[in-house]
Amino acid sequence: MDAPPPLGTKEPRLNTLRRLIHREAVFAVAFVTMGFLALFFFFDLVDELRWIGRTGSDGYQLSHALLFVALSIPSHLYELLPITVLIGTIFVMARLAQSSEFTIMRTSGMGPWLALRTLLTLGGFFVLLTFAVGDYLAPLTDKAAQLIKVRHLGKLSSGATGAWLKARQDDHSFAVNVRAIGADGGLIDVRIFEFDEQGKIASQTRAATGQVQGSDDAAWVLRDVQRSVFHQRAADEAQVEHQKLPEWRWPTNISADMIAASLLKPDRMATFDLFQYIRHLDDNGQSAQRYEIEFWRKVFYPLSCLVMVVLALPFAYLHFRSGSIAGYVFGGVMAGISFFLLNNVFGYAGNLQNWSPWLTAAAPGLIYSVLSLAAFGWLATKRRPPGSAGEAVEV
Repeated sequence: MDAPPPLGTKEPRLNTLRRLIHREAVFAVAFVTMGFLALFFFFDLVDELRWIGRTGSDGYQLSHALLFVALSIPSHLYELLPITVLIGTIFVMARLAQSSEFTIMRTSGMGPWLALRTLLTLGGFFVLLTFAVGDYLAPLTDKAAQLIKVRHLGKLSSGATGAWLKARQDDHSFAVNVRAIGADGGLIDVRIFEFDEQGKIASQTRAATGQVQGSDDAAWVLRDVQRSVFHQRAADEAQVEHQKLPEWRWPTNISADMIAASLLKPDRMATFDLFQYIRHLDDNGQSAQRYEIEFWRKVFYPLSCLVMVVLALPFAYLHFRSGSIAGYVFGGVMAGISFFLLNNVFGYAGNLQNWSPWLTAAAPGLIYSVLSLAAFGWLATKRRPPGSAGEAVEV
């Protein structure tokens, strides 16, 4: 084994190499990310143009569309970061290999494990960035963007039926449907179905509008109400009492945030909000499988940046011919896209087959991490720098 270099000369040199890789990778990832964001901004703006002028001259205008699209950028950034990390890192590592700079780095003491630690440190930075954007910035800007739509287009809804929730009071249960949320935060087209302890319907309530009271005595104040109350007279006979009320107060702990959460897509919610919503579903005996899978995907999604940098590392150990780098980069991008496709497949399959939520979310990352590390280990062992006798100086 070769003698170690003099004390104080190797570590500064390796720090310089690490900083070089980090700087080049960050610049490349930033460039790719900006390109994708510009593309998404253009497509989103084209899509928003169809809503301009729908509600009159004082309604949704071009300035509102531009603001809405700008507020959607953090959500796109959260979705794009892992794939742009992969593209940028592959490009940097492949370029270093093509120019033989990485070979020089290896002969200077950057062994396989040091290279792995260098990229994992880089990946850790992007993990924190992805988590911060997805859990703090994107939910805030999404709510602000939806508020613009609500103010200038009239309402916030989800699908044809709106939001469905469930609540319990003593031995009675309630199924609640809110079609949409209005511009003032009020509820639109509210339906409440009450069931007794035997599961039979006890009352049905429909209201044109409503407001959520957030005081200690929480309740919904419904207006223009039509109620049908079922009085059980015999096992197979019931008397129906119809009521029309200008206003009716329904005591419930279902908050406005809970309604908004049910109207938003699970992947648009913050991790803590998802956790709170899952607890609400569990407390009321509702299936939370879909939201549990999305919760664990939110937990593991930032970690996919680590998978991406590990997937990019083997490209530094390939031998490139002149002009062949584009094909390798394209192959790496396809591998990254296949990771996200597999992630979605596991999500749907886990929901249908009732798999463990955390395993459903973690399995694709584990599979690709093992494959990437195996490829990296094989290439690092087989592709030694020319002129070295076993890379004895590697760390």
